Amino acid sequence: MITINNFQEFEQYKGQDLGISAYHKITQDQINKFAEATLDYQWIHTDPERAALESPFKATIAHGYLTLSLIPYLWQQIVSIQNLKMEINYGVESLRFGQAVRVDGEVRLKARLADIVNLRGTVKATVEVTLEIKDEKKPAFNGEAVFLYHFHS
Repeated sequence: MITINNFQEFEQYKGQDLGISAYHKITQDQINKFAEATLDYQWIHTDPERAALESPFKATIAHGYLTLSLIPYLWQQIVSIQNLKMEINYGVESLRFGQAVRVDGEVRLKARLADIVNLRGTVKATVEVTLEIKDEKKPAFNGEAVFLYHFHS
């Protein structure tokens, strides 16, 4: 894990791979809770019996936005940002979903610091992110996550 305390330390990693998180297993319980939180109860996510019969995946799959929502959790396994007043998830750019994640699939985040700028005290970090699926060639998604960091002086 990389520890960052300020902009100057962070900037040194521009253009570099930052690391890979541990695998996280996506269970049916997590899928169901995400469906409840987002009111997205599409059967391909929440009905294992129907999915086994009718889905091309032969099982339920995680919501694409569930996999996307794992970025902050998995990101914190790669980089520890210290000395912060505040951190903001600013946006996601150029995101493409490449492959569905089946129930009980394991995913991990691969991160590379694409760009970093200091905007008068607010650090804007653009991180290339790829969510890899264990034992699969294609990732669940890839894109750029943008974070804003406000460090203590």
